Amino acid sequence: MAKQGVASMLALALLLGAFAAIPTGVQSIGVCYGVNGDNLPSASDVVQLYQSNGINLMRIYFPDTNALNALSGSNIGVIMDVPNSELSSLASDPSAAATWVQSNVQAFPGVNFKYIAVGNEVSGGDTNSILPAMQNVNSALANAGLGGIKVSTAVQSGVTQGFPPSQGSFSQGYMGPIAQYLQSTGAPLLCNVYPYFSYTGNEAQIDLSYALFTSPGTVVQDGGNAYQNLFDALVDTFVSALENAGAGNVGVVVSESGWPSAGGDAATPGNAQTYNQNLINHVGQGTPKRPGSIETYIFAMFNEDQKPGAETERHFGLFNPDKSPAYPINFS
Repeated sequence: MAKQGVASMLALALLLGAFAAIPTGVQSIGVCYGVNGDNLPSASDVVQLYQSNGINLMRIYFPDTNALNALSGSNIGVIMDVPNSELSSLASDPSAAATWVQSNVQAFPGVNFKYIAVGNEVSGGDTNSILPAMQNVNSALANAGLGGIKVSTAVQSGVTQGFPPSQGSFSQGYMGPIAQYLQSTGAPLLCNVYPYFSYTGNEAQIDLSYALFTSPGTVVQDGGNAYQNLFDALVDTFVSALENAGAGNVGVVVSESGWPSAGGDAATPGNAQTYNQNLINHVGQGTPKRPGSIETYIFAMFNEDQKPGAETERHFGLFNPDKSPAYPINFS
């Protein structure tokens, strides 16, 4: 009986452990909240829309006072960007970084800030400002008693090179010192990961099913790692690049990923729904190199008709401005 009791307890413990190890969507899935659109809902309505859909993470692209006031007390975890235009001043002047933190972080004590993204897909000469700006913002947060908020920067797959994923390395010289700094602070690298753009940039060699998580089997065999979808391959290329930069302990947060529903090749509501639903269902598993839940932010909450750039840029939204779903998505 004692043996059977112990076995039953062990079985129960294993069962409970298994349940505990299954990440729920709300723990690992966020949505990016952009405001480059007409007739978008008020910030308070947007926060309610997040909550009613069980979305517990949000990314905003600048210190949006309306959004920050609406987020206060919601416990939604927030990535907030330092706009690229401000990097130079924050990099050159620690007091400017202290003022930025005071005005945009300390002034909103009810907001659950997780990460400050110092720049988003920064390019050109501004890349020289990323690391010193990160260091000054990090020091300003620490001096304000807010050292638990991690400082990083958001980058896209163009800063990496190499195939298969195990051969990934950084193609930009400024990334190595940033990676090593992140390793020293314990902050993750924020990575914008878009199988859509990889697919449309190389349709001759990439099958649509590989980009949409619908391949029936392994597409890329990389040593002992089998890749059935392009998302995992892109994420693991970042992981290999971090390892090759001497920063193998740095985590990866997918700070943007999504699929447009109109405006370009393979940009249909059906493909957008397939990609985003499969992404939500997949990120709890992790990748071959990094099993376990990957914190991931879908781009974006709304179709933003004022967004500049290619037509697809205006059609990444999960919701229409009237808060109706662009297509059905289940976040749980």
